[in-house]
Amino acid sequence: MRVLGIDPGLQTTGFGVVDADGPHLTYIASGTIKTTHLDLSNLPGRLKVLFDGVREVAARYQPDSASVEIVFVNVNPQATLLLGQARGACITALVSTDLAVAEYTALQMKKAVAGYGKAGKAEVQEMVMRLLKLPSLPGKDAADALGLAITHAHVGAAMARLALAGSSSEVIGKLGGNYRAGRSR
Repeated sequence: MRVLGIDPGLQTTGFGVVDADGPHLTYIASGTIKTTHLDLSNLPGRLKVLFDGVREVAARYQPDSASVEIVFVNVNPQATLLLGQARGACITALVSTDLAVAEYTALQMKKAVAGYGKAGKAEVQEMVMRLLKLPSLPGKDAADALGLAITHAHVGAAMARLALAGSSSEVIGKLGGNYRAGRSR
């Protein structure tokens, strides 16, 4: 299964692609889509860059599914709204290519990758490098995107197995469900 992870941001959106064969992960690609070349006031132009960039990544790497970080509510409501619009552009790009999109919080991703939901950026970078056997640390945005792909590769496979066993919400409810707050489509 090939998974594309997206860490949305209005100025910099990270992407990461991994192949998963059971518990074995293989790094395929990662990078960022930047809108910093456009004026900050050009929101429609920046959203178009994100939409086109995510579609291009999906076309190039042909993932089977995608995962996107769920936006947290920020202290600054305006920043949260702008981030939500960037996230919407990314999700729309993914579903326009007929990809299934799963959503995870930063806490869920950090717990899945680093074993601790409050892990810092540096810890996530280090664990992503180790899990994927990379020669050096990925950039912060790319590391978060790779972390989302890793999370979905593991959690998505487990959720599929649970769904085969019965109603996944019933099974997860009985197990306590660390991922209950996540959403998937």
